[in-house]
Amino acid sequence: MQINHLTRAYRYDGMDLPVPPHLANDPTALRAYHATLYPAILNAETVDAGVSGAAHVIEYRRAVGTKG
Repeated sequence: MQINHLTRAYRYDGMDLPVPPHLANDPTALRAYHATLYPAILNAETVDAGVSGAAHVIEYRRAVGTKG
């Protein structure tokens, strides 16, 4: 049996987002950081996109709905 350590990768709208080392283990702070780059992330849904290579991919998907 072999244990592989995966890093987390975050994506939004098809783009890989940066993950500062000091925020890598705090998903709430990391989401706030990413929201400074793309404000729509505050209302986006977090979806586990699975494993790709040596990274566990997490995607922010825009909330779909109507106003009002």
